[in-house]
Amino acid sequence: MSLPPVFAASALYDNLLQAALRQFFSRATFETEATPSMSSDGRLSIEPTSDPSVLTIRWFGTRHVLHVPSRRPFTRHEVRLARAIGAVLAARYRAIFDPRQMLDHGELFRGAIEDRYVSAFLDSGSYGQGSQSRADLIATAIEVLRVAGLSTYENRPISSGVLLLGDEDDPIARPPSSEAYPYTQALTGIKSFYRLCDGLRTLFLVNRSGMVLDIVEIGRYADAGTLTVPCAASYRPHALATARSRDIVAVLSPAHEIKVFAEGAQAFSFRNARWHLLDLQAKYEMWAGAVGNDALADRLFQTALDLSDAREGALFVVLRDPSDALAQLVAPGDQLDFPHAIGMDVPSRSQLIHMLRGRNARELDPAVLCGLARTDGATVMDRTGRLLAVGAILLHTEPPEPHSSLAVEGARTTAAMTAGRFGEVLKVSEDGLITFYDRHERVWDI
Repeated sequence: MSLPPVFAASALYDNLLQAALRQFFSRATFETEATPSMSSDGRLSIEPTSDPSVLTIRWFGTRHVLHVPSRRPFTRHEVRLARAIGAVLAARYRAIFDPRQMLDHGELFRGAIEDRYVSAFLDSGSYGQGSQSRADLIATAIEVLRVAGLSTYENRPISSGVLLLGDEDDPIARPPSSEAYPYTQALTGIKSFYRLCDGLRTLFLVNRSGMVLDIVEIGRYADAGTLTVPCAASYRPHALATARSRDIVAVLSPAHEIKVFAEGAQAFSFRNARWHLLDLQAKYEMWAGAVGNDALADRLFQTALDLSDAREGALFVVLRDPSDALAQLVAPGDQLDFPHAIGMDVPSRSQLIHMLRGRNARELDPAVLCGLARTDGATVMDRTGRLLAVGAILLHTEPPEPHSSLAVEGARTTAAMTAGRFGEVLKVSEDGLITFYDRHERVWDI
């Protein structure tokens, strides 16, 4: 016997909810339990809980309970994303049983559903309101960049971007001309589209109605204030442009990564075929709190973001107790303070970097610190920032057992996990992933 449509649809959408939660909340463990349901109208609720490490979501006859470690409770942005996912799925579910809603909200079913989660997060208040909400326009802009990312122009990767105005009365808005056109996927079929803006310095300017008003230099619209969380230097103007407004910037980078900026920070990244909620504010605060030196934490976090954007690997280690840990982690020949014989003819590696002895990572020029971090090996320092080793191949004091995760990881990851026993570690992978290790634990990824 076939299921009635309402029950088949509810089962389908509950599966979509579970898939979305597992995608965006991979750090959580899940419990699912059946609960009595008085209706099947598609209303989804996030139930309040006194434990910030527990998130409870109820839909139809099912309650999903997500648990994370108590020392890393759910952040404000994670709860906000859970609500956005619920808003999208509930709106779609209601629309399939209401022809009028289906007619009014046809945009709900366009493009990838993951893009809708992102757009609802960025403008939850407008989701499902009217024939085309601002959240729909954000999702359409993301779809344009998705399609552009599949193309090349004269055998070169394409980069592009868009500045989406948050308000009709925005000071930089202007009435569209009679020849204005909408920012849609149709533009990607025009070759010249890929040369009009590069996403790094220039962006399409699009109003609340989705019409292209102009091509602008993003630096002109960057707020003169400061950011509350570091951002890759190349995209600092993009974050600043959204710092004191409801404007949103979406960019396709030369590495074919979609970056979305809102509220003065990069909010999302689309890479390796999936969306990532970056939650930079919460992650930066965890990193800075562990390091215990705000200036050093800021400099290393900023450098890691710049190297990630350039797709260059690096490893930063901040030792808690150098007097005990340095000898266990770094060979004498790699220690900056270790006395070395002075060669007469051919300089040694230690002589090559002798000028770094006694220097502090906080005082180095940013470009110099980036250059040092690019060298093979780790950049090791104490909690004041004093450099202890540069380009050091870290010692593994205990060989990994065959069943250990260390036995299957790459060299940089293995070194990072080992160093995490002695201090705070930032690992930057060449695919752009930044990972924070502390006390042999993988704390977060960006």
